[in-house]
Amino acid sequence: MNFNDLAIIAPILKALAEEGYTTPTPIQEQAIPHVNAGRDLLGCAQTGTGKTAAFSIPTLQRLYTKKQSGDWSNKIKALILTPTRELAIQIDESLAAYGRHVGLRHTVIFGGVGQKPQTDALARGVDILTATPGRLLDLMNQGFVNLKGIEFFVLDEADRMLDMGFIHDVRKVLAVLPNKRQSLFFSATMPPEIVKLADTILTDPVKVEVTPVSSTADTVRQSVYLVERDNKRNLLRHILEDKAIESALVFTRTKHGADKVAEFLNKQGIKTEAIHGNKAQNARQRALSNFKERTTRVLVATDIAARGIDVDNLSHVINFELPNIPESYVHRIGRTGRAGASGIAISFCETDERAYLKDIQKLIGRKVPVEVANNPFPSDNRDPIEVAKPPKPNQREPREPREARNGRANQPRRAEKGPQQQNRPELVRASEQRTQRTDDTQSTRRPDQVRSANGQKPRGEGNAQPAGRNDNRNRSNNNRGQKPAPRDSGSSASEDDRWRPWTSYLSTSPDRFDKKK
Repeated sequence: MNFNDLAIIAPILKALAEEGYTTPTPIQEQAIPHVNAGRDLLGCAQTGTGKTAAFSIPTLQRLYTKKQSGDWSNKIKALILTPTRELAIQIDESLAAYGRHVGLRHTVIFGGVGQKPQTDALARGVDILTATPGRLLDLMNQGFVNLKGIEFFVLDEADRMLDMGFIHDVRKVLAVLPNKRQSLFFSATMPPEIVKLADTILTDPVKVEVTPVSSTADTVRQSVYLVERDNKRNLLRHILEDKAIESALVFTRTKHGADKVAEFLNKQGIKTEAIHGNKAQNARQRALSNFKERTTRVLVATDIAARGIDVDNLSHVINFELPNIPESYVHRIGRTGRAGASGIAISFCETDERAYLKDIQKLIGRKVPVEVANNPFPSDNRDPIEVAKPPKPNQREPREPREARNGRANQPRRAEKGPQQQNRPELVRASEQRTQRTDDTQSTRRPDQVRSANGQKPRGEGNAQPAGRNDNRNRSNNNRGQKPAPRDSGSSASEDDRWRPWTSYLSTSPDRFDKKK
């Protein structure tokens, strides 16, 4: 079958031919006729299957036909909602490519950049709007976007919306859409929350499923290198010494890790850029453009780039760190071997990641071959992957535990001796602001009893105490100058047990420290 068999109008066929497309992918072959017939659609398709064209082409065709009939207005008629900026931009680029001969106006809006060019485009008039949820709601609240005329609604990467916490924003958008509309819903996976959301959006939909997320494309040759963490960078450099690798997309689990890998490769003379959520939007777009144009050989990315980055003829994807979510592996390596092309996916696996590899192999239903011949940095661990156990939580990231980074709050405090406390910087600073006390008195004071450098009491001192808290400050202040009674070790340990729940919360609360937005 080719596109001529799908009853696509001549202007779009011409554009497809100019782009070099003649044969539709399975998702396009199944979806386009139903969408052209006006049906709602529920599409389950993984990345790289051509689903962008599956909804872009019929949306362009139906709007063009409507325009030709004379039933036209200046309102926004189609809304495509997508989770990431990169994906939104690429959808708009696809609309430009497939719709270059139909005369429809389209634009894209997303956060991270100034809104003035976007609002100017909206003011000139838009037929098809591609948007991310946050910027769309922002411009709606400012009065720049009116969705009352929407006739076609597309929700792309719905499961990614859920993962990124955008479902509430999606529901806010849905609340202002007209009830009478055609809706298309695409998701790589269908967890219960996504099924429930689809039920609220779609009316009697046609269901199309192509290649479930648990499978990887047969055109991608996969391999894994068993290597320990300290040798991963050297192994990456060794692999990239092969000049046949013209471009490679390298994945890390963290933003910090992406920057470190990019820095290392640049020092080795390998032109590399990193792309992740902490980068400014202009920097991300520049890095992506450089990678597409082959001026940058290696692009290091976090999973924000696992979907939506569409690079023609990308030959290699390298998992510098395996994802702890098996489905992310499928999305990552789906960047290569797209639309029938061949590709190579290489993964580095250290001992603490072997449980992740075990889960990945279970998901995709096959064993990933272990590369031995071309691995100059093999792991000393010869245990089979099948016996791998999940790593301890503190071993997943090469970081010091929070308790240690925040003053080791969970360690007993009463056991500290006077001389040790005198040497602690915060006590030295505090002592400069008050009268010198005896060593015996000072040794019995907890750190939270010491006055701060500005002479004020620490927050909460002198106020009501939390329930169950046994504080002897008032007694110490009233009996100042008297030698405090010695405590036995059992009493001290008991009091530490009472403090531990509060200090544990202080040092490990996910909403407090070390949380990067």
